[in-house]
Amino acid sequence: MSETSPKLRAELDGIPTYKPGKPAAAGGPAAYKLSSNENPYPPLPGVMETAMAAAQSFNRYPDMACTGLMNELADRFSVPLAHLATGTGSVGVAQSLVQSTSGPGDEVMYAWRSFEAYPIITQISGAKAVQVPLTAGEVHDLDAMADAISERTRLIFVCNPNNPTGTVVRRAELERFLDRVPSDVLVVLDEAYREFIRDPEVPDGIEVYRDRPNVAVLRTFSKAYGLAGLRVGFAIAHEPVAAALRKTAVPFGVTQLAQDAAVASLRAEDELLGRVGSLVCERSRVHESLVKQGWTVPETQANFVWLRLGDRTVDFAAACEQVGVVVRPFPGEGVRITIGEPEANDLLLRAAEEFRKTL
Repeated sequence: MSETSPKLRAELDGIPTYKPGKPAAAGGPAAYKLSSNENPYPPLPGVMETAMAAAQSFNRYPDMACTGLMNELADRFSVPLAHLATGTGSVGVAQSLVQSTSGPGDEVMYAWRSFEAYPIITQISGAKAVQVPLTAGEVHDLDAMADAISERTRLIFVCNPNNPTGTVVRRAELERFLDRVPSDVLVVLDEAYREFIRDPEVPDGIEVYRDRPNVAVLRTFSKAYGLAGLRVGFAIAHEPVAAALRKTAVPFGVTQLAQDAAVASLRAEDELLGRVGSLVCERSRVHESLVKQGWTVPETQANFVWLRLGDRTVDFAAACEQVGVVVRPFPGEGVRITIGEPEANDLLLRAAEEFRKTL
């Protein structure tokens, strides 16, 4: 038998593995998962019934065009159908955006640290990643990003709010940045946590996109809408970009169950706003409590908080797990902590207070 392996693309060498949030171990001390920015609430009213009805047709392919969901999104956001594309969560759409714009010799730019999928999907396409460090306040350094644009830049991600720091880019600075970006470079406003924003100075990306053909917006049903397990997200972009996304999407990638559940979730907006409001209140409580304990915590507009811990990161995560909560460590950098149910947040605050004494 030949020992020669099939030839694979060199671009795949060294691709970092995406690390999902660690689950709470069955039978272990950790009872609450605060590691994946999931919504702690069950599906919105009517969604489970809709999903169960869709499950009756698992033997059939889903509607590849996502017709019902696309129509609902077009009405909800007042955008043309031709400006919409769906995918397997916003990360699936993000990968299609990179595939549609960038290949070997091209550059994809993003802040760092930001969403850990960006370097993965960039390297898969064969493009070069250009990582621009966050400011000392954990915010996108848009001036430095604009300065780093080159003739090879094809796509720029702006994660707003930023994952994992929760910090935001406000209207004036974003508009100033966009004015500096060449019209043939696509800027993607990744707004996976848009529903949690309460700062009036943070622009709605969909309003920004309307008169800027080189701006696209990513949204997801995984966070505020609580459909993380169904994998459905979408992009709003001008027609050439949206058409490219539909071309590069995995056929039948969004299941019928996911499509129908997303439509039902959009129609339960009043309940959604109430749940998001409760999480925002808990976010404020957790943030204020951590600050009182002496932590430096960036202002967050997402459903999580960020603690920069450097070489104590893994130790802090272990201390949290001992009291019953699992958080998301980024070794050597910091810990991202999802806002969960009050009981989970109480345990987290208790662990943080005790750990603070060891610093």
